[in-house]
Amino acid sequence: MTEAAAPKPAALTEELEDSRFGGKAAQLAAATRAGLPVPAGVALPYGFVDAVAADERDARQRLAAVFRTLGAPLVARSSAVGEDSEQASFAGQHLTQLNLRSEPELVDAVSAIWRSARSPSAFAYRERLRLPREPRMAVVVQELVDADSAGVLFSRNPVNGSDELVVEAAWGLGESVVAGLVIPDRFRLRRDGAVVARIAGLKDVAIRTAPEGGTTRIQVSEGLARELCLDDAQLAALHALALRCDEVFGGSHDLEWAFAGGRLYLLQRRALTAIPSPAAGDPHGRARTQNRSEAGRREEGLARE
Repeated sequence: MTEAAAPKPAALTEELEDSRFGGKAAQLAAATRAGLPVPAGVALPYGFVDAVAADERDARQRLAAVFRTLGAPLVARSSAVGEDSEQASFAGQHLTQLNLRSEPELVDAVSAIWRSARSPSAFAYRERLRLPREPRMAVVVQELVDADSAGVLFSRNPVNGSDELVVEAAWGLGESVVAGLVIPDRFRLRRDGAVVARIAGLKDVAIRTAPEGGTTRIQVSEGLARELCLDDAQLAALHALALRCDEVFGGSHDLEWAFAGGRLYLLQRRALTAIPSPAAGDPHGRARTQNRSEAGRREEGLARE
């Protein structure tokens, strides 16, 4: 393959094709171009990721240049072609690696994400959905948001299908929520932004960045564990973000977000799949975010998407 034809990284400010960069990267790029608060980043097309995993020198040198451009700390997220679509979500299958602080760590992270698409569980999921067996794994590399609080937002109730926003949140990085490590705070909002329910969870652990890289799990004091981690202004900001996603993407959304230093960031947007009818499900609208990461986390600093 000539250098001109070789797949190359592309900034999230560019228009990215799902077929080369995966749906996650394409949607983050669309959000970036629309002015949504997405952390700066670069998308790696699946052919480039293949080359990194194959230990090709040129690809690894280009990846090192990505690290130098963005600077530490970084996060690397899977963005396999077909990963987050209306028909399929690979929640619990593919890796995310957090708080990468050196060029070798980023290279190793991209290779590990490539391998995660070839795990027995990932292959079994692909077979169940009758997807092509050989995955095409792209990766998104972004500046890491060292979150004060983080979580998920569903633009429809994912349990009973009600036309309302459901927010689940915890202290620190959002991995504690999507991995089911805590009972998150739960909020329900009407379409006009009015808050109709605030339920404090038990957020007795928080995932924080570790100085040497990766993450660490810390204990949260009893008082803080039971204190709501979002105020009215933050809920209003999340409501506004959901409305902007309506304008940009249409459909229903499953968002991952974080607050850091008083600023809201959009970390991921995927289509909300398998929405039940409003008559079905839990009448209290309790979202079950642990199902989005049913495989859990295998070790500190290593998350599953």
